[in-house]
Amino acid sequence: MKVDLFDFELPPERIALRPARPRDAARMLVVRNDGAFEDRGVRDLPGLLRAGDVLVFNDTRVIPAQLEGRRGEARIGATLHKRIDLRRWQAFVRNAKRLRVGDIAEFGGGVTALAEDRLADGSFVLAFEGEEPVEVLLERAGRMPLPPYIAGKRETDARDREDYQTMFAAEDGAVAAPTAALHFTPDLIAALDAAGVARETLTLHVGAGTFLPVKAEDTDDHAMHSEWGRIEADTARRLNAARAAGGRIIAVGTTSLRLLESATGDDDVIREFAGDTDIFITPGYRFRAVDGLMTNFHLPKSTLMMLVSALMGRDRMMAAYAHAIAREYRFYSYGDSSLLLP
Repeated sequence: MKVDLFDFELPPERIALRPARPRDAARMLVVRNDGAFEDRGVRDLPGLLRAGDVLVFNDTRVIPAQLEGRRGEARIGATLHKRIDLRRWQAFVRNAKRLRVGDIAEFGGGVTALAEDRLADGSFVLAFEGEEPVEVLLERAGRMPLPPYIAGKRETDARDREDYQTMFAAEDGAVAAPTAALHFTPDLIAALDAAGVARETLTLHVGAGTFLPVKAEDTDDHAMHSEWGRIEADTARRLNAARAAGGRIIAVGTTSLRLLESATGDDDVIREFAGDTDIFITPGYRFRAVDGLMTNFHLPKSTLMMLVSALMGRDRMMAAYAHAIAREYRFYSYGDSSLLLP
């Protein structure tokens, strides 16, 4: 399919630079395959779901993965993308022409890394020096990796350390937040519990590749980035049982959805999973694991815009986004939510 089919014009003022406060005060657009769009709020979620439904959250934790430093006299920046092992990370480097394989990059606070290799996509393998865990080094020298559409408009600050982390964050490794879950609070979870809505967690370490633009003109020519994820065997068993009992599996965020679909066979059975996934979902895909999706509003011509179009239909989603823009919903990572129920 032509990538231009997923394009739309977004007024810059619709991009949210801070989250709603409290988190569950955000608006939520309900989209079904038939009927009018419903302008609701995130706090309405318990009444929009049924007892026996299951919300699936991503428990990845965002690490301060953006580093500013020098190679000699040249300034460079690095955004860690994907862990390779205990001391080595794949990273996208700003001003990369100033960094060569074999160079040492200095990021301040005594944090240094060897540029060990340059990969085919232009990213580097950085091997961090010393004995301290890399996570300790990042806490000392790194910043929260806000998306470019926010970081380009304001400085990252102390508030983002909390704002850009979900209440479920437990497993270090993401360089971007699973933003659909940013809307949840203990009060909202209590209301969902009272409504009989269950919840499960999985882990998908979101990489910086989620922000990379689709440069190909056709979706067939796009190379999808890979990310590491895990679904425990007991989690898969409970999800299959809930679905067999008539409950719906509602993914909270595209990261949860992509991992669930990666772990599900043609027989529609969710299985234990641990490894990389580069699943690329476009219109025509047959969904096997999920019955709905709660997600924020995505960038034009992005792989995530293609994913929601696959779930609901392109025309329906283009109309939904036009409605959201006209009604002044807030877009992207810190923005409002949508509930997609095909």
